[in-house]
Amino acid sequence: MVVDASDTGDVAWMAISSALVLLMTPGLAFYYGGLVRAKNILNTMMMSVISMGLISMLCVVCAFSLAFKGDFQYAGLQNMDVSNWPGTKIPCLLFAIFQMTFAIIAATIISGAVVERIRFGAFAILISLWVLFVYCPLAYWIWGGGWIAQLGAKDFAGGTVVHISSGSGAFVTAMLLGKRKKSAEQGMPHNVPFVILGASILWFGWTGFNGGSALAADEVAVLAVATTFISAAGGMVSWAALEVIRVGKPSTIGAMTGSVAGLVTITPIAGYVSPMGSLVCGIIGSLICSTASLVLERSHLVDDSLDAFSVHCIGGFTGAILGGFFDTKYGLLYGASGK
Repeated sequence: MVVDASDTGDVAWMAISSALVLLMTPGLAFYYGGLVRAKNILNTMMMSVISMGLISMLCVVCAFSLAFKGDFQYAGLQNMDVSNWPGTKIPCLLFAIFQMTFAIIAATIISGAVVERIRFGAFAILISLWVLFVYCPLAYWIWGGGWIAQLGAKDFAGGTVVHISSGSGAFVTAMLLGKRKKSAEQGMPHNVPFVILGASILWFGWTGFNGGSALAADEVAVLAVATTFISAAGGMVSWAALEVIRVGKPSTIGAMTGSVAGLVTITPIAGYVSPMGSLVCGIIGSLICSTASLVLERSHLVDDSLDAFSVHCIGGFTGAILGGFFDTKYGLLYGASGK
């Protein structure tokens, strides 16, 4: 392979980041698997794992090309081995692999709202169609230079492309499927250590998810890694504190869910806010996600089994809005003029 003027440090970081983001999918499998009833654990975890195979194939065939070119120029990942991706010093093929891992985790998130009431085959068809007809157009509109990008929208690492899209898709799918059959075991996680393991892997992998979105081994990547860690910490503590206020004691599930909410909230703005700003964003995002989960549960509007909508859609949207305040260059709290 001949590559023009690649930066070896950037290449190494992006290769590692790709591996970290891919690791998030089995992490999500453990996280979701621990939250369901014992009889559904294998089906639930496999709904996450199958994305690594199925969505990878789709990305190779056409999904990456549709998402970043809006056509079939890169179908089969052809015409990508002789230059760097525009605006970066990494090979086009490495950029494609990195983005492929994003599509994988996005599709996997949807399973959190439909577990325990959808057949495995039907889910595989669902995520394939969703990636092609929802994820790809949205990615192109925002990251590929489409009409949303032309409006000046900013999405550092996928708050809209990954989390809002998958969370809202999960909500719609859950409404169409209806509620689960009532059971004495429903809502009772069967393996809390799996939840801790899964959330911890997600936190670890999110280093590549947000840090890698700088597309270089530079100060922006460092800032993104720092804000990611800090926001997750704020989300964990604030969700647990809210549980103390509501029910008198924190829970393990709540603390781990809070960390994920903090991670989701910071995703669209990880490279734009200060460390202290990320702490505030993580706290606010976690509190809003927790409240949304409680409201949705009590309203009986939809059976969002594992809070896919409450955490990912609401968290991603909250982060995008908070960016308008905490962005150190364009945020209202810093003067919209950028001073």
